[in-house]
Amino acid sequence: MRIGLFGGTFDPIHFGHLRAALEVREGFGLDQVFLIPAAIPPHKTREGVAPAADRLHMIELAVAGEPGLTASDVEIRREGPSYTIDTVRHYFQETADTAEIFLIMGLDAFLEIDTWKSFRELLSLVSVIVISRPDGDGPPADRGGEALAGFLRARVSRDVAGSGSPAVFRGTGIRGVSLFAVTALDISSSRIRGLVRAGRSIRFLAPAAVWDCIQIKGLYS
Repeated sequence: MRIGLFGGTFDPIHFGHLRAALEVREGFGLDQVFLIPAAIPPHKTREGVAPAADRLHMIELAVAGEPGLTASDVEIRREGPSYTIDTVRHYFQETADTAEIFLIMGLDAFLEIDTWKSFRELLSLVSVIVISRPDGDGPPADRGGEALAGFLRARVSRDVAGSGSPAVFRGTGIRGVSLFAVTALDISSSRIRGLVRAGRSIRFLAPAAVWDCIQIKGLYS
């Protein structure tokens, strides 16, 4: 079984996140992609972030009826900050170490992975799929390979080399880091929150069910 773990704040989830998850699932032949909202994002302040249960519910609404995309509450059920290494260990235990696990993240997030808890262990355990960030920030995909290779050689292993298409980078202690371009949608969670605060519609930026949930619960207003 091949599974992808796509974590983030998802505050709220939008079509950029969903399209990226779908394209990665198809592009890498993944059986399932789990979208995992962070309960306490270790690299972000909690101020202004919608309750984890509401962010999870919006993901559940967004992926309802979409084969291969699933909302996961694994980080919400776990106490303390949402460290990715703990989530990866959980899925290895859940699958009795039989699954091939891929970690999905944006390029800008990956370029900070050396600040993450147990990042070297993480890179040795799972393959990483680095995408052009669906929120539209960070280096563009056409310059991503150069930025990725330079970062890996400087911060992880000097013997890193890339090959193939899409490019896969490997080296000492690195199971595999793939660079994968997804459809760039100019949508961001911060823009959506701003529109809601201004009393404007977010139709066609996020699923209708997510917009309904935001209105019913009074989120971001």
